[in-house]
Amino acid sequence: MMRAAAAIVGTGESRIGVVPDRTSMELIADAAAQALENAGLTFKDVDGLLTTPSRVEGWPMPCVVVADALGLKPSYFATVDVAGASGTSMIHQAAMAVATGACSTVLCVAGQSLLSGMSRGGAIASMATRGSAAHAELEQPLGPPIPALYALVAQRHMHEYGTTHEQMAQVAVEMRRNAGLNPNAHMREPITVEDVINAPMITSPLGRLDCSLVSDGAGAVIVTTPERARNLNGQPVWLLGAGYGLGHAWVGDSGSLTTTAAVASGADAYRGASISPSDIDFACLYDCFTITVIAELEDLGFCPKGEGGAFVESGGIARSGILPVNPHGGLLSAGHSGVPAGIFHVIEAARQIRQEGGDRQLERVSTALVHGNGGIIGVHCSLILGGADAL
Repeated sequence: MMRAAAAIVGTGESRIGVVPDRTSMELIADAAAQALENAGLTFKDVDGLLTTPSRVEGWPMPCVVVADALGLKPSYFATVDVAGASGTSMIHQAAMAVATGACSTVLCVAGQSLLSGMSRGGAIASMATRGSAAHAELEQPLGPPIPALYALVAQRHMHEYGTTHEQMAQVAVEMRRNAGLNPNAHMREPITVEDVINAPMITSPLGRLDCSLVSDGAGAVIVTTPERARNLNGQPVWLLGAGYGLGHAWVGDSGSLTTTAAVASGADAYRGASISPSDIDFACLYDCFTITVIAELEDLGFCPKGEGGAFVESGGIARSGILPVNPHGGLLSAGHSGVPAGIFHVIEAARQIRQEGGDRQLERVSTALVHGNGGIIGVHCSLILGGADAL
């Protein structure tokens, strides 16, 4: 029997989408309170805290600011910032903290009012400067915002492997179909491949519907020791494996725009869990852009390199497919509140394993892969999560 060092015992989300009546801190508090209630715990039970920065507020020492606002005096606390890989990384770091005895119960919480708390002009300026993930001296002066840098990935993948915009569009269609079953999703109206292809162009070949949303929202996950997990209500979700991959800081330094360090993060996660990609029942993959999902499917071993587009086109990521992806709708449709948003994928995976998916509940949920991608395909963190029958 595999020994898991830690377990997820509670999850929570604030309202996601357009939430002008809640500040970033109020969204965080909403998610934290819901996660603790889901776990059958209170704030008094929390002795560890992990969070991410808020680009909206620009808090100094974010973990300290959040701890103070929530009335916590944790024995272990830290701010995690590896961009879109922060959500998965927080879970792994929480597991290490409880495994080493630094604390026993960690609140991983992150969120911000990215849509309501920042003007359209401010958001565009952020994407082109401090939040752009572009090198300040060699790339930012040329003006590429985040979508333009991911467009380079899409263009190269299309050139090398014949991937089509229609195949990328199918990713967006499937995410929106899943979001239609999620009452807390930001966008739920069905879309078609034609809608994606004909949407206003942002940066060729990525149109508006190829790009993730900008949303208000926060999510929270409670991680604790195996001993405490077994004594709480509800099914524990065990962390079976984890891995990291570092490709580059700046996309201009990338050795490849089509093969990412998800190859390394996935390999380490599978090795830690003693399983292979064929053992995964469903996946929650970071979907900041449609091309990202296609590259991740390949690099995480779910299909051969260059065949991600065909895998999607064949229905592979649909709810009834070989590998259902993002049952909640992902960043493309459920919501994307910036750096904190990767935690939503962890929440959905845990809810599915715990049979808390509601109308979107999948049938096969014994083992899940959750993947976070940060920067411009540069930073990766993969988790393998499982229920009792996966141990």
